[in-house]
Amino acid sequence: MLSPSLEDYLEEIYRFSLNNDVVRVSDIAACLGVTMPSVNNAIRKLSSENYLVYKKYRELVLTDKGRKLGHFLVKRNSILQRFLYVIDSSCDIKAETEAMEHYLSIPTIWAIESLVDFFELNDECAQQFLKHSQKRKQQGLGLVDGYEK
Repeated sequence: MLSPSLEDYLEEIYRFSLNNDVVRVSDIAACLGVTMPSVNNAIRKLSSENYLVYKKYRELVLTDKGRKLGHFLVKRNSILQRFLYVIDSSCDIKAETEAMEHYLSIPTIWAIESLVDFFELNDECAQQFLKHSQKRKQQGLGLVDGYEK
């Protein structure tokens, strides 16, 4: 099992590989806003666990295992972003997704995906939910600023 940090590296390597023929350490450092030594450390760990093949000063190549997990990580991120959008969260969706994605179990992600799919296929239900949510907010119900009113 990868740490959240290594998942982030693998996810970004996978994303980058979808649109580029060659993936370099410098590309990942620039995408994630981290130093080259940080990327090199992550790459060594990912390589030792057979998620990618890397030879010094060469491009990064994902293994089948790396592509499979990378695809999952990108899909998980997308599901959680869609969830936050569907429930009309006023948060920073990218940051909130990052906070959630590493700590939710696969059954929970699957349940969220199912809920998102349901709302996307049943716009009337989604609209009823949003109306209900707005009503609760107007009435001051639920948690406000970290405290229940």
